[in-house]
Amino acid sequence: MLYNKVFYEDREIENERLELTDKGSLYFLGSNLTLRNCTLVLKVSAKNLFLTGARFIDCTFEVKQELKNHQAWVKASLEGCRFKGPLSGCDFGHWPGYARGWEHGAIQDCDFTEARLNACRFMGCDPATLRFPRWPCFTILDPIGRAPELRGVKWPDLFGRVVVQDLHNEPPSTVAVSYHAPTVAKQLETTSEELRAVIEKLDCIVY
Repeated sequence: MLYNKVFYEDREIENERLELTDKGSLYFLGSNLTLRNCTLVLKVSAKNLFLTGARFIDCTFEVKQELKNHQAWVKASLEGCRFKGPLSGCDFGHWPGYARGWEHGAIQDCDFTEARLNACRFMGCDPATLRFPRWPCFTILDPIGRAPELRGVKWPDLFGRVVVQDLHNEPPSTVAVSYHAPTVAKQLETTSEELRAVIEKLDCIVY
């Protein structure tokens, strides 16, 4: 398939609505691009979206189809932004050495309360400046540092073995990881209620 390439770079855009929805296009946002108070409507897959070097200030991201495994957020700076819609396997923040462009990565003062996050990681940032989605999403804070405590609690079997036992192997810059309870419950043969019964006992989990 021959893609149409759309470039936003070397400029500042304010108070505009960008519709990134054409599945036949590749969208390149970066190289000295700053967007302020813009709304970005996303309805393409991760392979269609490139963010290296972009800076987003007080922008809103409306995710209209689930954005899966999009690590490129760690190549962009996000400040005061709002996210709406489903994201899974996405990484945000500052991840030294991840890939070319990692030095641009940052996140602060962002609001995910209207997003549905699953297996999304936050790297090299202060999670106290972020607003995470509430139940049925839940967010583990300091997953590496709190790994021993989390492993010391009895979780539903597969969730414990697949997720909790491996927390210490997350990248060193990981400061938080968010999950969507119904999704992981279905994947790991448990229920949201069983997960919540354990989550409620832990003060390192936001839900």
